[in-house]
Amino acid sequence: MVFFDQFSTVPSLLRNVVNNIHPSSETFLMHKKNTDWEEVSFAETLKKADSVASFFINNKIEKGDRMGLIIENCPDYVYYDQGIQQIGAVNVSIYPTLSEQEIQYIINDSGLKAILVGSPFLLKKIYKIAENCKELCFIIPTFLEAEKISKPDNLQARVIEFTEILATVVDTQMENEISKRRLSIKPSDSSSLIYTSGTTGTPKGVILSHDNFVQNVKFCLDQIPVIEKTDVFLSFLPLSHVFERTATYHVCCAQGCKIAYAQSLELLAKNMAEIKPTVMSCVPRLLERIHDKAMKSGTEGGGAKAKIFLWALKTGQAYRNIMESGGKPSLLLSAQQAVAEKLVFSKIKEKTGGNLKFMISGGAALPKNVGEFFGNLGIKILEGFGLTETSPVISVTEYHRQVYGTVGRVIPGLEVAIQNVDTKKIISIQTHESFNPDFECEEGELIVRGHCVMQGYFNKPAETAEVIDKDKWFHTGDIARFYKGNLQITDRLKNMLVNAYGKNIYPSPVENIYLKSMKIDQVFLIGDKKEYITAIIIPNQENLQEKFGLNDAFFQDEAIFIENTEILDWINEDIRKLSNELAKFERIKNFKLKRNPFSMEEGEITPTMKAKRKVIETKYVQYINEMYLETVEND
Repeated sequence: MVFFDQFSTVPSLLRNVVNNIHPSSETFLMHKKNTDWEEVSFAETLKKADSVASFFINNKIEKGDRMGLIIENCPDYVYYDQGIQQIGAVNVSIYPTLSEQEIQYIINDSGLKAILVGSPFLLKKIYKIAENCKELCFIIPTFLEAEKISKPDNLQARVIEFTEILATVVDTQMENEISKRRLSIKPSDSSSLIYTSGTTGTPKGVILSHDNFVQNVKFCLDQIPVIEKTDVFLSFLPLSHVFERTATYHVCCAQGCKIAYAQSLELLAKNMAEIKPTVMSCVPRLLERIHDKAMKSGTEGGGAKAKIFLWALKTGQAYRNIMESGGKPSLLLSAQQAVAEKLVFSKIKEKTGGNLKFMISGGAALPKNVGEFFGNLGIKILEGFGLTETSPVISVTEYHRQVYGTVGRVIPGLEVAIQNVDTKKIISIQTHESFNPDFECEEGELIVRGHCVMQGYFNKPAETAEVIDKDKWFHTGDIARFYKGNLQITDRLKNMLVNAYGKNIYPSPVENIYLKSMKIDQVFLIGDKKEYITAIIIPNQENLQEKFGLNDAFFQDEAIFIENTEILDWINEDIRKLSNELAKFERIKNFKLKRNPFSMEEGEITPTMKAKRKVIETKYVQYINEMYLETVEND
């Protein structure tokens, strides 16, 4: 375990590694170059970070200046971030998928001085809006031959390729200046400005300090002490999001773990087989896809193969239940587990590289059945919870104690409370130390205070005061409770539907029931102030194509919704069956089957894949109204 008493800032994490954990020649970063994985040492990383720092010092960048990045995960992100952090500048990472209008808003709201740009496509975006970004001084492409992309005639910002900055020679005098600036950074100084996804309006810049990040990493490592300096992380979630920044990048900076950058989501499976990671941060959607493919592969065609697969899962479940309850499996069950491992589980694990100790799931709720499936295979999924405003981790599953359907134990150093939504009375306050595996309480709004809570929203004191009260409680807007001592998230407060009869319905748990169907990819529940629940459903394209022999042209049809009665009946079979697991007022009584997923380009979802409820309900109001004029019943 790393000794955090020595330092309290983001740039000091990596310096501590080369002083106390690894020789500087040890590999830190890996990325695919052509057909080979190229390795970058800690020494080379720090050298390039110093070149970045030197360039910006020479160009009058000061402590507190905001410095942007719009780039996919790669070593260049680390060089730039480490370089600006150690001179006290503030990282403003922008999602590459945002629209030009949203990017322009963030550049201007934050007052960016420079922006690192990761591709020709993104550079063209920046050029289109640059004339409206008056404070932007530097545009820094990371790719070669950026000069071939025509610049706007009235461009004020200087364009300089990142390779030129990385080649900056750092002399002894500059080394001393960088060191002086790095040591002058205080834990309370701003480290990053992260703009929220904005499901309900204009994005807000969340100010996170060095202390926010370092303390969050420290206490997460206390909670999961099995992360070691020999671990290899495969990074594919965007570093523009706080989850990957903390759970992979900062954790590896603290512990000296290696980071390999996946080439793309499409090549993730190939990269996993090549890198053989021991730890990965992921989102539930990835785990759901692995689950669906494994179930389909294991059961299709029936016969002996399917029987062996289902027997293995049943054996794994029995073995897991005994182990998790602290018991000791019988010799017979242990032997059966060994056979299941050899015949079934090992083949699935091979597709992840075969070395995974665990995966950390965050960003959304992991369906309980998916978590149990991986547990039955012997792959640990540690589910965590947090927000951008909480740096992000509030709770995470302990390595030795799984409670599926929850987001784990509160990490050290925080107070987490459940507050009655109507009366505002605090129902319960829990800490890491007060953990009781038998404790349960009723649900309410989740509020938190402690080291992880942001400094506030950038230049928005009124909005900050709305979420951080006079007693320093941050109001998350999430509905939660404690179950078996672990935190369990029910839904977002703003997502709650109240039907025409006054019944409260939280969409996420209901949607997760229907997502058990392998025919369904997404469910968007509707029913606020309505007599019954309806939904817009996105089918699983692969299974739909296979079942009905459809080609890609079917999904390019101009009609938004699928009207084919045979397809609708096929989906409705699972809707009717799964509805039996819900109360009558929670059941889907009618649905529309959308041909294609909700998209970021259409403004329907955020970069973190959260549905923008108001946008979707407004956009599809005609079709929603139709569902309440029809009489499909699923009781």
